[in-house]
Amino acid sequence: MHRYVWEEPQWPRFRWRAVELLPLLGRCRKRQGELLGKLSSIGADLVDEARAAILTAEAMQTSQIEGESLDIAAVRSSVAKRLGFPHGVTGKSADRYTDGLVEILLDGTLRFKEPMSDEKLHRWQAALFPTGQSGLRRIETGKYRSGLMQVVSGAIGKEKIHYSVPPPERIKDEMRQFFNWWEESRESLDGLLRAGIAHFYFVTLHPYDDGNGRLARALTDVALAQDERRSERFYSMSTQIAVERNAYYDALEQAQKSSVDVTDWLAWFLGCLERAMDRSEGIIGNVFYKARFWSRHASMQFTERQRKVVAKMLEAGPDGFEGGMTTRKYVSMTKTSRATAFREISDLVEKGVLVRRQGGGRSVSYRLGE
Repeated sequence: MHRYVWEEPQWPRFRWRAVELLPLLGRCRKRQGELLGKLSSIGADLVDEARAAILTAEAMQTSQIEGESLDIAAVRSSVAKRLGFPHGVTGKSADRYTDGLVEILLDGTLRFKEPMSDEKLHRWQAALFPTGQSGLRRIETGKYRSGLMQVVSGAIGKEKIHYSVPPPERIKDEMRQFFNWWEESRESLDGLLRAGIAHFYFVTLHPYDDGNGRLARALTDVALAQDERRSERFYSMSTQIAVERNAYYDALEQAQKSSVDVTDWLAWFLGCLERAMDRSEGIIGNVFYKARFWSRHASMQFTERQRKVVAKMLEAGPDGFEGGMTTRKYVSMTKTSRATAFREISDLVEKGVLVRRQGGGRSVSYRLGE
């Protein structure tokens, strides 16, 4: 009996039970159409801002899944710079890893019509590790791995092996098959199913020393861009996978220890994709909320400090910061005196920009006005 799917004689001739997937596929297509329809009815500036917000979330979450925490201000600045939105570029400089990740995400979707290749994937993987290290470990970059690998969890001495990857001597031929499948399936397979299979196929091969999960998610975005025939991404699979991280790894492990029938994996993937589209409604809704807010207050005069604080609260959504804005938070954010903070908050309250929150004990706090 074969332990892993890549050991099956039928590998990689995947199959699935279409009758079980059709309802899920139909729901995804419906949500996809609704989302793109909504975006087609708004101005170009808001579309650009929504695109930047989704890409920022994608970069943040695809790294968080792998245990990497990025500075959101630096990510936003890197995204704005590469999309050509000068108003979004801040004074926060991104490190080489952040810039490399954003470049990968954009390179894949902006050039979705181009064929996939060893050379392109090698560049992507090397960009993820500009120092040639993953944490304290020296890794191979810009080429396929040369060693055996296992996915392991648990303390030393009590490790649990979740998955063993194909041996390195198979990788070159396996990736040649993958690229052939990638091109042939573009016209022969439903685009959403193809995105799910591409993700599973690549992450199962695990062709690199590190970065395979991030590359798999980038490839998923490329497949989705090819399905929609547009370079802009308005929903983020990485963000939803981060939310469902444990379920994601469970679904992968079960499929990797099963046969080439990937029905269960595709059912999970399509469900996750539908939920990603649902979640993007919130991100896009916040873009609309910010635009309406600034439009309502266009004639008001703000100090630079006030504008910075209000912008931060808008980024957090209609309810602003958790616990509301306080004088102490204002001082911390603007590096001003308590007296100035109190005066500027009072001015924002008088203008209706801030409203005192009910309750909250002895500490007075404020939320954004309607």
